[in-house]
Amino acid sequence: MHVLTVILARAGSKGLANKNILPVAGRPMLAWTIDHAMASSRAGRIVLSTDGEKLAEVAQGMGVEVIPRPQELADDLSTVDSAARHAVKAVETETGSSFQAVVILYGNIPVRPGDLTDRAVEKLIETGCDSVQSVYTVQKMHPYWMKRLGGDQGDALLMYEPNEVYRRQDLPPVYMLNGGVIAVTRKSLFATSEGQPHAFLGADRRAIVNEPDQVIDVDTHLDLRVAEAVLLERRAGAVA
Repeated sequence: MHVLTVILARAGSKGLANKNILPVAGRPMLAWTIDHAMASSRAGRIVLSTDGEKLAEVAQGMGVEVIPRPQELADDLSTVDSAARHAVKAVETETGSSFQAVVILYGNIPVRPGDLTDRAVEKLIETGCDSVQSVYTVQKMHPYWMKRLGGDQGDALLMYEPNEVYRRQDLPPVYMLNGGVIAVTRKSLFATSEGQPHAFLGADRRAIVNEPDQVIDVDTHLDLRVAEAVLLERRAGAVA
């Protein structure tokens, strides 16, 4: 399968300013995602879609082609799939070739399992599905243990989902997207539908399951500190 991996990294961010370029364990955050992509056997051709000059310099310094992202695809309202489609069309126009599948990686996720992209692409191929996303098992944040507020004064503690489960071991399996990877067929990526923002994922959507701490999506200062601690621990373990 002919695969294009598109790394998405905007220059701006409202939650954590300039997060994609922030240093994590001594390197720009984006560099960790590029490392992951370059180490993946199924990643195929790798490009960075960005509107940031410094981010482009990081990618080019690591030997990755940069697709300049227009401003209309780089604001807070821009969608992941629109940026990915722009990158795909740019590469196909440049090379005259076409791709069968597209891997989407976010530049603000410095911690992933090393085989995450390979597993996603392999499932895409083996099942013939439209898309594959990575998820983690929800534990103590399970919806059965969540509450809502109600009552006359709005402070009555009510169950969000009525149930009698007391032990964590008895909770039914529930999964949460972690953003670690999206692998999608080119056909699905370009099959948009007005009013359906996730149409690009197709009808047949599959998952690869990870433990909760295997993917760290950095959106806050706390996320950043956790990711750095994990990466430094990995580095120490590799040296030992």
